[in-house]
Amino acid sequence: MTRQGTVTVESMDGPTAARAEGAFRLVYAEAFAEPPYDETETDVAGAFRRFRSQTRKRAFRAALARTGDGEPVGMAFGHPLGPTTGWWDQLTEPVCQDMRREDGRRTFGLMELAVRGPWRRQGVARRLHEALLVNAEAERVLLNVHPGSRAAQTAYRAWGYRKVGQARPWEGAELHDVMLLDLK
Repeated sequence: MTRQGTVTVESMDGPTAARAEGAFRLVYAEAFAEPPYDETETDVAGAFRRFRSQTRKRAFRAALARTGDGEPVGMAFGHPLGPTTGWWDQLTEPVCQDMRREDGRRTFGLMELAVRGPWRRQGVARRLHEALLVNAEAERVLLNVHPGSRAAQTAYRAWGYRKVGQARPWEGAELHDVMLLDLK
Protein backbone atom coordinates (compact mmCIF):
# COMPACT_ATOMS: atom_id res chain seq x y z
CA MET A 1 0.00 0.00 0.00
CA THR A 2 1.19 3.53 -0.76
CA ARG A 3 -0.17 6.72 0.78
CA GLN A 4 -0.26 10.32 -0.38
CA GLY A 5 -2.45 12.80 1.43
CA THR A 6 -5.74 11.18 2.29
CA VAL A 7 -5.82 8.77 -0.68
CA THR A 8 -4.52 5.21 -0.29
CA VAL A 9 -3.75 2.98 -3.27
CA GLU A 10 -4.05 -0.77 -2.72
CA SER A 11 -2.71 -3.39 -5.12
CA MET A 12 -4.94 -6.44 -5.54
CA ASP A 13 -4.97 -9.86 -7.12
CA GLY A 14 -8.02 -11.24 -8.89
CA PRO A 15 -9.90 -12.71 -5.92
CA THR A 16 -9.37 -9.55 -3.85
CA ALA A 17 -10.52 -7.32 -6.73
CA ALA A 18 -13.58 -9.54 -7.27
CA ARG A 19 -14.58 -8.99 -3.62
CA ALA A 20 -14.23 -5.21 -4.18
CA GLU A 21 -16.27 -5.22 -7.41
CA GLY A 22 -18.73 -2.65 -6.07
CA ALA A 23 -15.95 -0.09 -5.59
CA PHE A 24 -14.54 -0.72 -9.07
CA ARG A 25 -18.02 -0.48 -10.55
CA LEU A 26 -18.77 2.83 -8.80
CA VAL A 27 -15.60 4.46 -10.17
CA TYR A 28 -16.10 2.99 -13.64
CA ALA A 29 -19.76 3.99 -13.91
CA GLU A 30 -19.10 7.57 -12.82
CA ALA A 31 -15.95 8.15 -14.88
CA PHE A 32 -17.21 6.57 -18.09
CA ALA A 33 -20.68 8.17 -17.99
CA GLU A 34 -18.94 11.39 -19.07
CA PRO A 35 -18.09 12.37 -22.65
CA PRO A 36 -16.48 11.12 -24.79
CA TYR A 37 -17.52 7.71 -23.42
CA ASP A 38 -21.18 8.34 -22.49
CA GLU A 39 -21.58 4.79 -21.16
CA THR A 40 -25.01 3.69 -20.01
CA GLU A 41 -26.04 1.29 -17.25
CA THR A 42 -26.19 -1.43 -19.92
CA ASP A 43 -22.58 -0.66 -20.92
CA VAL A 44 -21.47 -0.81 -17.28
CA ALA A 45 -23.23 -4.15 -16.78
CA GLY A 46 -21.39 -5.56 -19.81
CA ALA A 47 -18.06 -4.22 -18.58
CA PHE A 48 -18.54 -5.93 -15.25
CA ARG A 49 -19.48 -9.26 -16.80
CA ARG A 50 -16.03 -9.04 -18.45
CA PHE A 51 -14.46 -7.85 -15.16
CA ARG A 52 -15.70 -10.98 -13.36
CA SER A 53 -14.16 -13.23 -15.98
CA GLN A 54 -10.92 -11.20 -16.05
CA THR A 55 -10.48 -11.41 -12.25
CA ARG A 56 -10.30 -15.19 -12.63
CA LYS A 57 -7.22 -14.95 -14.87
CA ARG A 58 -4.08 -16.24 -13.16
CA ALA A 59 -2.03 -13.05 -13.48
CA PHE A 60 -4.84 -10.48 -13.15
CA ARG A 61 -3.74 -7.36 -11.26
CA ALA A 62 -5.70 -4.38 -9.98
CA ALA A 63 -5.24 -1.21 -7.97
CA LEU A 64 -7.92 0.67 -6.07
CA ALA A 65 -7.60 4.19 -4.65
CA ARG A 66 -9.72 5.18 -1.66
CA THR A 67 -10.01 8.14 0.67
CA GLY A 68 -9.17 7.77 4.35
CA ASP A 69 -12.81 6.94 5.06
CA GLY A 70 -12.89 4.23 2.38
CA GLU A 71 -14.63 6.07 -0.45
CA PRO A 72 -13.44 4.72 -3.84
CA VAL A 73 -11.82 7.43 -5.98
CA GLY A 74 -9.93 5.57 -8.71
CA MET A 75 -9.20 2.14 -10.14
CA ALA A 76 -7.03 0.33 -12.63
CA PHE A 77 -6.83 -3.28 -13.73
CA GLY A 78 -5.51 -5.60 -16.38
CA HIS A 79 -3.69 -8.82 -17.13
CA PRO A 80 -1.00 -10.24 -19.40
CA LEU A 81 -2.12 -10.97 -22.96
CA GLY A 82 -2.17 -14.62 -23.96
CA PRO A 83 -0.75 -16.10 -27.17
CA THR A 84 -4.20 -16.17 -28.79
CA THR A 85 -5.25 -12.63 -27.86
CA GLY A 86 -7.38 -10.88 -30.45
CA TRP A 87 -6.14 -7.43 -29.41
CA TRP A 88 -3.79 -7.06 -32.36
CA ASP A 89 -6.48 -8.25 -34.79
CA GLN A 90 -8.64 -5.21 -33.96
CA LEU A 91 -6.14 -2.71 -35.42
CA THR A 92 -7.26 -0.93 -38.56
CA GLU A 93 -3.74 -1.29 -40.03
CA PRO A 94 -1.74 -4.47 -39.38
CA VAL A 95 1.51 -4.33 -37.43
CA CYS A 96 4.57 -6.53 -37.96
CA GLN A 97 4.60 -10.09 -36.59
CA ASP A 98 7.27 -9.26 -34.02
CA MET A 99 5.12 -6.52 -32.48
CA ARG A 100 2.04 -8.74 -32.27
CA ARG A 101 3.84 -11.79 -30.84
CA GLU A 102 2.40 -12.70 -27.42
CA ASP A 103 3.36 -15.48 -25.02
CA GLY A 104 1.28 -14.76 -21.91
CA ARG A 105 4.07 -12.75 -20.27
CA ARG A 106 5.40 -10.26 -22.84
CA THR A 107 2.57 -7.70 -22.78
CA PHE A 108 0.42 -6.47 -19.91
CA GLY A 109 -3.00 -5.38 -21.19
CA LEU A 110 -4.20 -2.33 -19.24
CA MET A 111 -7.95 -2.87 -19.46
CA GLU A 112 -9.17 0.11 -17.44
CA LEU A 113 -7.82 3.14 -15.59
CA ALA A 114 -10.19 5.77 -14.23
CA VAL A 115 -10.42 8.42 -11.52
CA ARG A 116 -13.62 10.09 -10.35
CA GLY A 117 -13.93 13.81 -11.17
CA PRO A 118 -13.21 15.42 -7.77
CA TRP A 119 -9.90 13.54 -7.44
CA ARG A 120 -8.48 14.19 -10.91
CA ARG A 121 -5.32 16.21 -11.48
CA GLN A 122 -3.94 15.15 -8.08
CA GLY A 123 -1.65 12.36 -9.25
CA VAL A 124 -4.10 9.55 -8.39
CA ALA A 125 -4.07 8.08 -11.93
CA ARG A 126 -0.26 7.98 -11.98
CA ARG A 127 -0.20 6.29 -8.57
CA LEU A 128 -2.74 3.70 -9.73
CA HIS A 129 -0.70 3.05 -12.88
CA GLU A 130 2.51 2.65 -10.87
CA ALA A 131 0.86 0.35 -8.30
CA LEU A 132 -0.58 -1.81 -11.06
CA LEU A 133 2.79 -2.26 -12.75
CA VAL A 134 5.08 -2.56 -9.71
CA ASN A 135 6.99 -5.84 -10.04
CA ALA A 136 5.39 -6.45 -13.43
CA GLU A 137 7.31 -9.06 -15.37
CA ALA A 138 6.02 -7.81 -18.73
CA GLU A 139 8.23 -6.12 -21.30
CA ARG A 140 5.52 -3.65 -22.23
CA VAL A 141 2.00 -2.36 -21.54
CA LEU A 142 -0.74 -2.07 -24.16
CA LEU A 143 -3.98 -0.07 -23.92
CA ASN A 144 -6.78 1.46 -25.94
CA VAL A 145 -7.77 5.07 -25.30
CA HIS A 146 -10.56 7.13 -26.82
CA PRO A 147 -8.95 9.92 -28.88
CA GLY A 148 -11.50 12.37 -27.47
CA SER A 149 -10.19 11.85 -23.95
CA ARG A 150 -7.53 14.56 -24.05
CA ALA A 151 -6.58 14.23 -20.37
CA ALA A 152 -5.97 10.48 -20.70
CA GLN A 153 -4.03 10.95 -23.94
CA THR A 154 -1.84 13.61 -22.32
CA ALA A 155 -1.18 11.49 -19.23
CA TYR A 156 -0.28 8.37 -21.20
CA ARG A 157 2.13 10.28 -23.43
CA ALA A 158 3.73 11.92 -20.36
CA TRP A 159 4.23 8.44 -18.87
CA GLY A 160 6.06 7.27 -22.01
CA TYR A 161 3.32 5.60 -24.08
CA ARG A 162 3.39 5.92 -27.86
CA LYS A 163 0.61 5.39 -30.37
CA VAL A 164 1.07 2.25 -32.46
CA GLY A 165 -2.25 2.26 -34.29
CA GLN A 166 -6.01 2.55 -34.08
CA ALA A 167 -8.62 -0.08 -33.32
CA ARG A 168 -12.29 -0.68 -32.71
CA PRO A 169 -12.05 -2.52 -29.38
CA TRP A 170 -15.56 -3.97 -29.70
CA GLU A 171 -18.20 -4.20 -32.37
CA GLY A 172 -19.76 -0.80 -32.99
CA ALA A 173 -17.09 1.07 -31.02
CA GLU A 174 -15.59 4.33 -32.19
CA LEU A 175 -11.95 4.20 -33.22
CA HIS A 176 -9.58 4.19 -30.24
CA ASP A 177 -5.85 4.89 -30.22
CA VAL A 178 -3.75 1.86 -29.36
CA MET A 179 -0.81 2.89 -27.18
CA LEU A 180 2.25 0.96 -26.06
CA LEU A 181 4.67 1.57 -23.18
CA ASP A 182 8.03 -0.24 -23.20
CA LEU A 183 9.00 -1.31 -19.67
CA LYS A 184 12.34 -2.92 -20.48
